[in-house]
Amino acid sequence: MCQVDEDYHGDLERAEVPNVSKKCVKCKEASAAVVIRAGDAYCRGCFKEYFIHKFRAMLGKNRIIFPGEKVLLAVSGGPSSCSMLSQVQKGLSRNAHKKLRFIPGIVYIDEGGALGQSVEERMKLGAELQAMFKATGFPFYIVPLEQVLDLPSSVVVMAPSSSEQPGSAYKSAVNAFIQSDSSTCLTPQDQEDTSLPEVQESHTRSLQHLIASVKTLTARQDLLNTLRQHLFVHTARTEGYSKLMLGDSCTRLAIKLLTSISLGRGAQLAQDTGFSDSRYGDIISVRPMRDYSAKEISYYNHMFSVPSVFIPSLDTKTTDKSSIQRLTETFVTKLQGDFPSTVSTIYRTSEKLQTACRSSSTANHCERCLLCMCALDTAVENASAFHATLISEQFSQTKVPGATRTQIPRQNPVTPVLTPTGQHCSSDGEENCGRKEGGGGCCYSAKQPQTTNLKTLLCYGCQMTIKDMSSVEYFPQYILSEAQRRRRRSQMKEEITEFLLDDDDDDDEGN
Repeated sequence: MCQVDEDYHGDLERAEVPNVSKKCVKCKEASAAVVIRAGDAYCRGCFKEYFIHKFRAMLGKNRIIFPGEKVLLAVSGGPSSCSMLSQVQKGLSRNAHKKLRFIPGIVYIDEGGALGQSVEERMKLGAELQAMFKATGFPFYIVPLEQVLDLPSSVVVMAPSSSEQPGSAYKSAVNAFIQSDSSTCLTPQDQEDTSLPEVQESHTRSLQHLIASVKTLTARQDLLNTLRQHLFVHTARTEGYSKLMLGDSCTRLAIKLLTSISLGRGAQLAQDTGFSDSRYGDIISVRPMRDYSAKEISYYNHMFSVPSVFIPSLDTKTTDKSSIQRLTETFVTKLQGDFPSTVSTIYRTSEKLQTACRSSSTANHCERCLLCMCALDTAVENASAFHATLISEQFSQTKVPGATRTQIPRQNPVTPVLTPTGQHCSSDGEENCGRKEGGGGCCYSAKQPQTTNLKTLLCYGCQMTIKDMSSVEYFPQYILSEAQRRRRRSQMKEEITEFLLDDDDDDDEGN
């Protein structure tokens, strides 16, 4: 409580503001050129050495990328992915101290069709990126987002992965690689002139119809990220790459963590924010830039002239409250300005997360989401928050006149389906299609949206995404085909379930 004799006129203590006039904290000789955090002031040379060492230490510590392996770099043109490309290029140079030992390639997804850009704008950005990719000497692939409409159904099927190898296998692979004459395969070669891919106008319109069918910007960004990931995986598989390297920074992952929780993707946080992501089996995604903040990347790119290209996105020039992703980004960046440890605190939390289906043997038995390919989080008990949400949704739905509510099994709750009580199939009960008497089924069932059928194949986060869609018919054909295949297999399994043996019964017989 306030006291009468207290003195409020004393001098307030001010925190010491770091400046660049002090010496470097590492070499303690040269003047500091950049201050990353309070007390971490580096000169130009030490900052470059610190930045490069952190990148190579991240790859060496995890030991996921084996020598001679083909790695596809996902470059979006932004500062983080272009900085990652620069680190790989320096790591493969002849005078590198600790040389990288994998074979890189570059992929860029052209999303101009989904953003409504003209052909001239897309060609201009593509030519600028093409010139930047040619300078690296790595093979590159500029893939328009429209190609997602022609993908095979195998993209949303988990491919068998190689068994996990011990740490000794990595050391033996490194020794064998060093002894072999491998200098030529990692040297950048002169690339042939690659023309920008041509896109059919009909495919662009179909893609725009798909994006326009989503009502909210939040769901649009979520759907676009999913389609982009599918195209990354397909390109890596067709071109013979086994690893996919993403340029997500520490700041971006902190924003993604809070955004995923808001979107109901808490069960997938370990895969969405971790260093490695093996949800597709044969293609493993890695994030070597996850220890860098956006501030560090910006300083490095500015000081050492790392080129980048500004490419607009769906939320460009939108308000802070236009989407959950945009709002979360504004919240984290503003909080980071007042409390510099915000991003690092959120990031350290994500490091402790693990997924239930982590091992390859267990993951094969987990049912996967049709879109994001993560383990389904909807198979829960009745006494759960998800089941309570479904019950609330059932009671909040408006009843259709002349219809009754179908009972839903408690063990597999889905959105309730309304069935007509009489012969009339219209909502006012005055029309009759006559198909019911002919044995063809009432047309009321044909008018029901297919969203209900897809929901059982999706995780909770993807269910919220398609809930904001006007129709799922705009989905690419490979997604709809895989949904039909899974429903047929599920129906077949129900028919023969009484003839199948459980795993427990097999164990009992073996004992």
